[in-house]
Amino acid sequence: MASSPLTIYSSLQLLSLFCLVLLSPAIGGAQFKLDGKVLELTESNFDAAISNFDYVFVDFYAPWCGHCKRLAPELDKAAPVLAGLKPPVVVAKVDADKYRKLGSKHGVDGYPTLKVFIHGVPTEYFGPRKADLLVQHLTKFVAPDVASLNSDSAIRDFIKEAGTNFPIFIGFGLNESSILEIAVKYKKKAWFSVAKDFSEDIMSLYDFDKEPALVVIHPAYNEQSIFYGPFEEGFVEDYVKQSMIPLILPINQDSLKSLRDDERKVVLTILEDEVDDKSKEVIKVLKAAASANRDLVFGYVGLKQWRDFVESFEVYKKTALPKMVVWDGDEEYYTVVGSESMDDTNLGNQVSKFLEGYREGSVIQKNINGPSLAGFIKSQIGVRLFLMILFVVLVVVLILMMAKEEPLTVGTRDHATDGRSSASQPETRESRRDAVKED
Repeated sequence: MASSPLTIYSSLQLLSLFCLVLLSPAIGGAQFKLDGKVLELTESNFDAAISNFDYVFVDFYAPWCGHCKRLAPELDKAAPVLAGLKPPVVVAKVDADKYRKLGSKHGVDGYPTLKVFIHGVPTEYFGPRKADLLVQHLTKFVAPDVASLNSDSAIRDFIKEAGTNFPIFIGFGLNESSILEIAVKYKKKAWFSVAKDFSEDIMSLYDFDKEPALVVIHPAYNEQSIFYGPFEEGFVEDYVKQSMIPLILPINQDSLKSLRDDERKVVLTILEDEVDDKSKEVIKVLKAAASANRDLVFGYVGLKQWRDFVESFEVYKKTALPKMVVWDGDEEYYTVVGSESMDDTNLGNQVSKFLEGYREGSVIQKNINGPSLAGFIKSQIGVRLFLMILFVVLVVVLILMMAKEEPLTVGTRDHATDGRSSASQPETRESRRDAVKED
């Protein structure tokens, strides 16, 4: 059996599993080895594997799927590293095109479909797929609910190892018990820790001047904010929920996924170009407004960056920008009467006037000209799926038309000819439907 960097605990767990396999001729038709390789699962051994290991990352794939072929070597790289975690994460794959009943049971409607089974309970995986980032992402599932940090270096190491895919919550001067329940509830979406021993340099670095303080850091957006209490459970959880998304969110296909579980309305500012100097000034003002209006999500998007999305809000090439709307995250949005667009003068006052008009109900309700939030996320999938279905339909029609033609057989006279007979057989074609799930 190939060696892997297991701890004493993991080695003991491996020994127990090995003994179990030796004592049983087969478990669901296969002997499972925690050797850092990707397990190939079938309908006969899937349930046994899921019940055997606490954490199983499963790739439901199809052999003909291009995305699946690109993912496979990344899983091969990640598997031995994940097997060395404590507890280990086992990487497995299922040919869901072959074992369609198994795929259907677990809601597979495209390839690849990725799921993490935690103590047998599946959770859909939408994270990165490159080996190093995938390892970093899945490490979060087996990490302690709340990390205890006892020095400046421990704090820095924790933030570095957490990476950039999740928000990081650090309770300075807080007891672990004060955020444990919340940390367990939101473990899949954020890192949680408490710091007990730290210097004034750390306080200065993370911009808080007293304790207890709960600091949230969004490394991907170079943003952080601070909560000074009250630290009763209800208040803390409200702050944590609101802080899962940064104060100002750039809207794109990836960031839209973070809005799926957020019930707040989105104050959406549509810009000409996200990266020009004028837009940067607008974003700075929006960030200040977002800090004072945490019951709303503030986002921005550039016409140049995502035209299809922007045009759903009746914004076109000649529309005066920036323009603000309030979007419900689905099929409706609101414009505020008298605040259809913004100019360069006193941006802060214009944003305040827009928010005031919205809260007073001085709005016009409209429907977006396009798909809902889920539709935007899956738009590329939908287009490809439609084209593939259209292709299959055309092939089937062609086959039926060819089948209707009466073939001539040897010995049958063709009266339209000089009396010679001919034999013909209509060709048949096979088609296959490629349902591809987008990265």
